Amino acid sequence: MKSQRLLWVCLLSLSLSLLLWFGHVIRRDSSAPAAHSTGLSGYERITEPRMEQQFLDMHCNQCALISSSGQMLGAGVGEEIDNIECVIRMNNAPTKGYEKDVGSRTSLRVVSHTSVPLLLKNEYYYFQQSADTTYVVWGPERNMRQDGKGRIFNSLLKVAKKYPNVRIYAVTREKVQYCDLVFQNETGKNRMKSGAFLSTGFFTMILLMDMCDSIHVYGMIDDNYCSQANHSTVPYHYYEHNRVKECRMYNVHEHTQRGGHRFITEKAIYARWATRHKMDFKHPSWSL
Repeated sequence: MKSQRLLWVCLLSLSLSLLLWFGHVIRRDSSAPAAHSTGLSGYERITEPRMEQQFLDMHCNQCALISSSGQMLGAGVGEEIDNIECVIRMNNAPTKGYEKDVGSRTSLRVVSHTSVPLLLKNEYYYFQQSADTTYVVWGPERNMRQDGKGRIFNSLLKVAKKYPNVRIYAVTREKVQYCDLVFQNETGKNRMKSGAFLSTGFFTMILLMDMCDSIHVYGMIDDNYCSQANHSTVPYHYYEHNRVKECRMYNVHEHTQRGGHRFITEKAIYARWATRHKMDFKHPSWSL
């Protein structure tokens, strides 16, 4: 009996010693500075595999988001746009020949995986002459995976190796999933089950709300525009004059069963976001 009590005393002493030691370790670790990466973790730079992981580290007080819409034709706001701190464009929307309406500067370009081949056709212009532009590319996992099987990612990696100064970032899989969740929370519909694809504009707006203190959107119509009898007829893209008209494109996509963008639904979402973020719309203006 005596030996048993002695054993319990020894075990208790050992337990107390271990607790004191763990407490010391925890206090020591908590007092050490936390290691962390700066920037927006949903946007990872495409670099050589051996390079350190880098995230998009960009912040602007004022941003101008330039729509690719035909609404920009005749807007005459190029100088106004160029005077804004950060100018954001989408996909391969050009400035040459349209400077009077859309401006000439490009701080950041958000690009769909489907538009990457269009940039690669003129890679010297986009990745050498426009070396001061940052690129953010989004796409599904099958095209952006980094295990050697992502076709678009592989193409961008080759560009990054060829032009070391170019800044190309990929939207991470987790960020794409987050954008899907945002769409579902805003609409009550699962994006994949509803057969919809998010637009480049949707990814761009989510990025800018993280990156910009205030956002000025140029050339984007609201969700009611195409239902108005007197709406203007403009091309879907300002640089494709003989292609389909904007409202026709929007209506076809909105009502297609599989594989369409929900442009009109997205515009209604942006209107709600504008009530919570510093955001305004010009050419045409929106009633919020």
